[in-house]
Amino acid sequence: MTEDRKRIAIAVLGLGGQGGGVLADWIVELGAHNGFVSQGTSVPGVAQRTGSTVYYIEMIPDGPAQPVLALTPVPGDVDIVIASELMEAGRAILRGFVSADRTVLIGSTHRVYAISEKSAMGDGRASGERILAAANERSRAFIGFDMDALSAKTGSVISSVMFGALAGSGALPFPREAFEAAIRAGGKAIQTNLAGFAAGYDAAQGRLAEAVEAVPAIRPTSAAGRAFFARIEEQLPASAHEFAIEGVRRLMDYQDARYAELYLDRLAGIRSVDDGADDWRMTREAARHLALWMSYEDTIRVADLKVRASRFARVRDEVKAAPDQLLHITEYMHPRLEEICETLPAGLGRRILESEGLSRRLHPLFKKGRHVKTTSLRWFLMLSLLAGFRRWRRGTLRYEIEQARIEDWLGLAREVAGRDPALATELILCQRLIKGYGDTFARGLSSYSRIIDRYRALGGHADASTIGKLREAALADEDGVALTGALEELQLAS
Repeated sequence: MTEDRKRIAIAVLGLGGQGGGVLADWIVELGAHNGFVSQGTSVPGVAQRTGSTVYYIEMIPDGPAQPVLALTPVPGDVDIVIASELMEAGRAILRGFVSADRTVLIGSTHRVYAISEKSAMGDGRASGERILAAANERSRAFIGFDMDALSAKTGSVISSVMFGALAGSGALPFPREAFEAAIRAGGKAIQTNLAGFAAGYDAAQGRLAEAVEAVPAIRPTSAAGRAFFARIEEQLPASAHEFAIEGVRRLMDYQDARYAELYLDRLAGIRSVDDGADDWRMTREAARHLALWMSYEDTIRVADLKVRASRFARVRDEVKAAPDQLLHITEYMHPRLEEICETLPAGLGRRILESEGLSRRLHPLFKKGRHVKTTSLRWFLMLSLLAGFRRWRRGTLRYEIEQARIEDWLGLAREVAGRDPALATELILCQRLIKGYGDTFARGLSSYSRIIDRYRALGGHADASTIGKLREAALADEDGVALTGALEELQLAS
């Protein structure tokens, strides 16, 4: 290679379905039509959010000798890194693709949470602030903004926004028109992609700052939605509006408008005892955690989510199934006898669970899990029928049990709020322990109950710090070992 033929190495790290391949094709097209020899390769990742696909492009000005280009990026030898999500930018840094003296790092600052983050007992999210700091420190230049929100605003896809950011960065020796020509040459959704490209270009150059802000909440258009929105604005502090609006939306989807009204009634009870400290933190946390508890995952909810058309469409998109390809989805389900009985009318379900003989005879039937093909007519109809039980959910044993637990939790918070608002808020936050269904739900509920029982055993004398420490101990492991140790320490100290 001669000095006047400078090779350019570009790595694109993207998740499935984000158009990383399209972006790589545009970059190859860009170089090939502007006097460069270009080559693109890819190394696919594993499943969604357990690994990204790395697209690698090398280009070199055309010359008398045919160049030999590499197939994969080499740490310390990459000129431009483009990441479709903040954690992917962090992965690029850890893998050595980003160097302070050479690499221009272009990355979206939004998050798509990994499986390990979503399955953690508590808040398992990785620190975005640390990644942003590293991106600024370890790259020659860092261009970062919320490209996902910007693509939503323009009605485009994130790959076109990333391509615009690449053009706006000035890291490649091509004019804007050459980038736009590559999009046109692709021949797909040209106008939409050009809109996303233009927004990404301007954002990379420091313009159109309002475009990178989060997409604002859309005011509802239905009469019921407008009424809920007005009630939230009238009765709740502004800091709680976002959670309350999402809570109403979630509970209307979960049950119905009357259930959403119950949510706001309960929330108003917390608001009435909130002293407004820390920007109404008690009401704000109650808005979030009450919605989560009221939308507990019973067998009806699980069945409903499994047979939704949107879920089948999402899975087809994730596995890149063509329109003429058949898709089969097999789920692993393990409903216990308790879950089955809790789906029955309260009286019948309680009678079965309280009968030692009936429970002993029925338990073996639900000892093992089942592989359920939700795309088969048999299982689709069975789950659809179960999902239709939503209209009778209020009569089920599980509904009766959960509503009693919720009322006890809220009643305790209201009682404590008058003398210690901070403690009341910590008790509200204990709902974080309760999540999922089956064994996961049982473990979380057990930890929650142990903390509440200990608080009551202390005659209400525990302070906010103590409850907070017990909650964090419960979140430390699934087996409750840390919580047991924390409770024993508290027992010795009291």
